[in-house]
Amino acid sequence: MFRAAFRSSLSPLARTAPATFRSTPSSLLFRRLLSDDARNRIQKAVEASPLVLFMKGTPAIPQCGFSRAVIQVLDMHEVPREKMQTYNILEDQELRNGIKEFSDWPTIPQLYVNAEFVGGCDIVLGMHQSGELEKLLQESNLIPKHPDAEPSSPSQPASS
Repeated sequence: MFRAAFRSSLSPLARTAPATFRSTPSSLLFRRLLSDDARNRIQKAVEASPLVLFMKGTPAIPQCGFSRAVIQVLDMHEVPREKMQTYNILEDQELRNGIKEFSDWPTIPQLYVNAEFVGGCDIVLGMHQSGELEKLLQESNLIPKHPDAEPSSPSQPASS
């Protein structure tokens, strides 16, 4: 019902708008729909925890394979749950749509580390495979650095 009313309110605009507006991708039209209040709430959520994941479902019960894959990667790196905040976008339609505009990323899940957008499932998996994710998590103090990753000092010659 809301969607039909929304579309009908846009139809007169589309008919009277200049050709450049009509040819603009619909994603640009919808960018204006995220209110300042919603944008501020998302920004506060992203800043509230060192690692924030917007996902479908919960870490215990992911509701899509991509969300499950990101949770599994974070679990493999042993990211402590107390350093992680997750948001189930299926529970909040405004968040579900707003987070996509906020990050300018069209898919869920979305991972943020230290309030910086990292990426979706494909980016997280690629970073995991290349070792970049572990490095990012270590540099962000989300996981400890491995002792064998520390550069060792050269051996000192024995004195006689």
